[in-house]
Amino acid sequence: MNYPTWSDLNNESVVPPLGARQAPDIGPMALLVSTEPDIRYLRTTLGNPKAQGFFMGSLMTPEAGPEVFSVAGPYIGAPYGVMLLESLIAKGAKQIVVLGWCGALTPDLVCGDLVIPEYAIVDEGTSCSYTVLDRELPSTLPDEDLSDQLADHLTASGVKASRHPIWTTDAIYRETPQKVAWFRDKGAHAVEMECSALFAAAAYRKVKITALLIVSDSVSSGSGDWDPGFRKKIFKAARKSACKLVLSFVEKVHKNGQ
Repeated sequence: MNYPTWSDLNNESVVPPLGARQAPDIGPMALLVSTEPDIRYLRTTLGNPKAQGFFMGSLMTPEAGPEVFSVAGPYIGAPYGVMLLESLIAKGAKQIVVLGWCGALTPDLVCGDLVIPEYAIVDEGTSCSYTVLDRELPSTLPDEDLSDQLADHLTASGVKASRHPIWTTDAIYRETPQKVAWFRDKGAHAVEMECSALFAAAAYRKVKITALLIVSDSVSSGSGDWDPGFRKKIFKAARKSACKLVLSFVEKVHKNGQ
């Protein structure tokens, strides 16, 4: 069947998200974490909280009972990330903070830098099921208010995070020099694999979402070289700092009841 996916935006799905038939039980605030190392670190930081299986990862609740925040992940790629997001929303989440890694597209960003996406340029196949992509440069937005709160929280904590457009791709191994140059020319400063779809799905479900990304590597070289930074001390330190910062942020927003 060949037709634009967005023509079905006003119709309900045949398959409900996991948890849609259950009473909300995870609280209104959720932290969606993309990588296994960060999930492990958060689990230790939270003192081995109550956890249950959640697709191929886990769903952790630091406190007992309703009206708590939750931590979910890991995930990779836009379709899987949105599956988790949909299920968190079905279980009661109304505000979601995404923690992930990204690659630098410009020399302005180096390994260990923190980025709050200003918007995400769509280069993946999930967003079109949640929004109409009819602009010249299809892109999706995080929630401005929640992003501002996150930026203010980082500033108050003495941590610098830049706000830039990013590029979301389905094909990590097809980040060619030509594509890197094209998306950089369109304003993108970093690349990752999920944010544009997560932003689209959150807007469709009318919930707030923002993201904090840690620069893990760089494809900014004009010669097409890749500079991995995953084992660098500065990246490992930035990861742990970002985990603590987003954790304190969701705790703050949860306690304030926003």
